[in-house]
Amino acid sequence: MNGTVLQLNSKPRVPGEFGLPKAAVAKLRVTASGAEGDYNRWRSEKAKGDPDQAILLITREVLDGLVKEGWQVKPGDLGENITVGGIAESAFRPGLRLRAGELLLEITKACDPCDRVYSLSYVGKERGPEFVRTLVGRRGWFAKVLQSGSVTVGAPISVER
Repeated sequence: MNGTVLQLNSKPRVPGEFGLPKAAVAKLRVTASGAEGDYNRWRSEKAKGDPDQAILLITREVLDGLVKEGWQVKPGDLGENITVGGIAESAFRPGLRLRAGELLLEITKACDPCDRVYSLSYVGKERGPEFVRTLVGRRGWFAKVLQSGSVTVGAPISVER
């Protein structure tokens, strides 16, 4: 099963700002600690740098479904580092290994939605609880880094057997 890296996203630590949305970048250098230059408050502070949560991926399929339901979500809005096209959401599960550019990633667990999504301009406090409920089971997937390296937009991404 093969797909494509549709978008890469990163956001440096900016005091007083939430980590959402993440901005599109052309290339990411990824180590066991995560994407270089990207700050993830949850991973850094709450998860104590857990390497099983180094990278967050989401499928274009999920984003398209949210748009069809009326949410103005775009790649990077949910904090994902890698937006994946061409691999079905149903293929994602813990233990799945993906090769993207020089990277080898292993999916570790689903990402649970949190109230940080309230900071998105189309959500806010009023619609926040509804959006969080909508995201249950659709917030993306955490992965650990088995092989560090760089990845670029447009790179093939394949399921490793």
